Amino acid sequence: VQLQASGGGLVQVGESLRLSCAASGFTMDDYAIGWFRQAPGKEREGVAMITNSGHRTYYADSVKGRFTVSRDNARNTVYMQMNSLKPEDTAVYYCARPSTPGNRLLWGVAAEYEYWGRGTLVTVSS
Repeated sequence: VQLQASGGGLVQVGESLRLSCAASGFTMDDYAIGWFRQAPGKEREGVAMITNSGHRTYYADSVKGRFTVSRDNARNTVYMQMNSLKPEDTAVYYCARPSTPGNRLLWGVAAEYEYWGRGTLVTVSS
């Protein structure tokens, strides 16, 4: 199982970025995928989750209305569109896959996820 997040970079306040999470080594359709972030000196926090089919999405209150997660199972890729970025969004962003297939998980809890990709750094400058 491999996950690789990409698409991070340095942007100004109010700008947008789209992160991608490329997955391999498992049947994409079977698993929810979560996005987490970790800012310097802070704990890793759940940002969003998309169910295996893509029919449902969940967001942290801090990003609701600004971030949108989607997936293309045919391309084994999950995306997170981030709009209206703020300095507090600065963090390393990770995508992760849960231990078990399906969608019954505490999506914002890091311990629910077994596989993690290498993160991608997002820096929002004011």
